[in-house]
Amino acid sequence: MRESGQIGELTPVEVQARPNSFVVPTLYDGNKLPFADRSFDLVYSVDVLHHCPDPEASLRDLVRCSNRLVLLKDHTWRTRSGKWTLAVLDELGNRKFGIPCLYKYQHRWDWFNIIESEGFRLVRRIHPAVCHVGLMGRLTNALQFAALWKRVDS
Repeated sequence: MRESGQIGELTPVEVQARPNSFVVPTLYDGNKLPFADRSFDLVYSVDVLHHCPDPEASLRDLVRCSNRLVLLKDHTWRTRSGKWTLAVLDELGNRKFGIPCLYKYQHRWDWFNIIESEGFRLVRRIHPAVCHVGLMGRLTNALQFAALWKRVDS
């Protein structure tokens, strides 16, 4: 058992190797994370789920690996113009790196229900999340969120 306040290890995962990575990730097939249930105190995903073929299944698998906390930063939309804005920005920011743009963004707060159905309660939601400044911020911050959940039985 770790001492209180001690920082543990970081275990990054990825579906493909990328050149010039600062840390070499554990590669997996993108379907099931190669970890036992409740393997980590904290699991997190930052702007990744919307690139998954089935974001809801990937989210359930991510949550499965958490013993205590889930941190999620991604996108949400309410209007068609919001979804189109996300799609355009996704293409501009990711295609050049070979990252697929599948346009599977969270609608409203649909993903929150999945996390809560797995035994977590929302601790804090930041929305809009200030990820950009100036004109870009005015156009996109309302499409950004960050949220933290805690397992109810931990």
